[in-house]
Amino acid sequence: MYLKALLFSFVMMVNCLTMNAQSNAVPFVGAEVFIEPGQTAAEIDTWFKVLKEQQFTVCRIRMFESYMKKADGIWNFSLFDNAFRSAEKYGIKVFANPFYYTEKTDIGGFKYPRDEAHLASIALFLKEMTLHFSQFSSLAGYVLINEPGGGSLPKTDYTKARFEEWSKTHIRKEFTDKGFPVLMDLYEQQFQKDYGTWFLKWIAGEITKYDNKREIHVNNHAMFQNCAEYDFPEWRKFLTTLGGSAHASWHFGYFSRQQYAVAMSANSEIVRSGAGELPWWMTELQGGNNTYSGGAPMCPTKEEIAQWIWIVTATEGKGSMFWCLNPRSSGIEAGEWALLDFQDKPTDRMIAATKVVETLNKNGALFAKAKEVESGISILYIRESLWAEAKMATGSTQNYEARNKGGVMKSALSYFEALGEMGINANLKAFEEYDFSKPDYKGQTIILSHQISVPDAYALKLENFVAKGGKLLVDGLTGFFDENLHNTMKTGFAFEKLLGGNISEFKLVDNLFDTKIEGNTLPTHLWRGFIVPTKGREVANQDGRTIALRNIIGQGEVLWIPSLIGLGSRIKGDYSALASFLNLELKSSLANVPVRFEKIQSKVLMKTMQSGNSLITILINKSNVERTITLSLGNPKLNPSVLYANLGGTVSGKVVKIKPEETMVIEWK
Repeated sequence: MYLKALLFSFVMMVNCLTMNAQSNAVPFVGAEVFIEPGQTAAEIDTWFKVLKEQQFTVCRIRMFESYMKKADGIWNFSLFDNAFRSAEKYGIKVFANPFYYTEKTDIGGFKYPRDEAHLASIALFLKEMTLHFSQFSSLAGYVLINEPGGGSLPKTDYTKARFEEWSKTHIRKEFTDKGFPVLMDLYEQQFQKDYGTWFLKWIAGEITKYDNKREIHVNNHAMFQNCAEYDFPEWRKFLTTLGGSAHASWHFGYFSRQQYAVAMSANSEIVRSGAGELPWWMTELQGGNNTYSGGAPMCPTKEEIAQWIWIVTATEGKGSMFWCLNPRSSGIEAGEWALLDFQDKPTDRMIAATKVVETLNKNGALFAKAKEVESGISILYIRESLWAEAKMATGSTQNYEARNKGGVMKSALSYFEALGEMGINANLKAFEEYDFSKPDYKGQTIILSHQISVPDAYALKLENFVAKGGKLLVDGLTGFFDENLHNTMKTGFAFEKLLGGNISEFKLVDNLFDTKIEGNTLPTHLWRGFIVPTKGREVANQDGRTIALRNIIGQGEVLWIPSLIGLGSRIKGDYSALASFLNLELKSSLANVPVRFEKIQSKVLMKTMQSGNSLITILINKSNVERTITLSLGNPKLNPSVLYANLGGTVSGKVVKIKPEETMVIEWK
């Protein structure tokens, strides 16, 4: 077993080195080619020809076990052979996504094995599929399972047995170390995270038994809802690239249509962080109309298609893949999602994507080595907070957002959105993905917004971060629970030294009310926290009671506002006050940003990359009027040139004119 594990680790290391070398390639654009019985070889060939003509270089194919294994147990791969042969003919690389046998109505696929027999069946399919299709030079890699995780664990004897085995090394507490009873916990959620990771690693191991030369990839989904379930640092050990599904109609329910660009940006940042040093690319983007499927019926505009590709690219994505090139013929998604029309002609959406490809290829050397510019600002989400909210939030008659599932993530997103309207790139990542091992954090900022459950052990990490020069901004009910769902104000507040005080109480005020801090009036949602200072300096007071505190630790500072100022601004739909506040509070981080908006720009997104001596800014105007935007440049000698402007936008000096729904890509050198 040890030698097997060692060999697997070696194979993954070699594959990772190979993929990191390939990551310096021009970002690609591709699409899923949907293969199903009834299609002719000529029809399949037509789709690959269209990919070639439109300069798409990569595709994904859902490899249906049910279309390969016949009732008599004989394997017949001929339908999919047609696709792989056409891919080779036109120079298209294929990512094979095994779609294990499941119910006909199951459009997404199962997420966990049912029993040992099912596991053996999966292993057999992986063996037969991998041995057969690895002969094709068009095969680039494998997508382990379609959209892992999400939802509840299956109630099967197999899952129960895995849980019991896991429990032997993860002891469930009846009492805490302080003697308090554990009445509720996050035990099952922790198991689900580990169980999902085990299953993905097992699939990767089965594939690499027979083919250890191709890429190993997986696409998470519904990121804003499911991210707590994904243990990306562990996934990196058996993946060579990370991906994701970011379908506006399925996955962006926390956003309005006008906010889909910032949603794509936030989704991409979470995946980029999860990938760490691995390359990442977006495995699924919505290509066409979802008539009867999906949560929000829509058809992406050609402008949105361009926006999404550029956002993925600006977040260091090495490629963008659309679901789908051609529509499936039957099932719940029949006739939907496609980039092609029913005559197999490119729609305006596909033509728009091709124009982005042409710009990327024309400036290949520039984009191949481009990296996202780091602001030093990291918004962290804590998986225990998302789990705690799912257990504790019961909704309310008034439908207060912080009482509903989603308030924790929306709070983190509020700062991401506010900084975006300032033209600032911010990291959005899991707490455990942050590097707390550096010797110096001057110019670095961490934001914890309404992260309601924080493990006690995180206190020391944050204290060290601040002591070494970091800035920590904390709002909302951050730290209200520990990892055992105990109220920390009654069981020992592990963050007193960090924050400089304790909570006296939280009081419900209103859906929206004002919080005044050092001349700033900030929209606030639902609860106001009152502080009993023990060390920190009061900076805001309400009715003679402290409501905001600054605390100095070593070379850094903490600002603690135990009220929901982030979510309040999001609910109000106006980030101007929060942005002005952040502009003052985050001076040390913002001082190193090479380009940003001179003034806050509502409904405009900008992301910035560095490539050699050039800066690249990607601007997207989601407002309904033409905007004139003045940029603040760290180097006033930089000269702009427009690489892409799909609606005729212009730049003169540091002033950009950009039309509604337009995307502009500007090189500065």
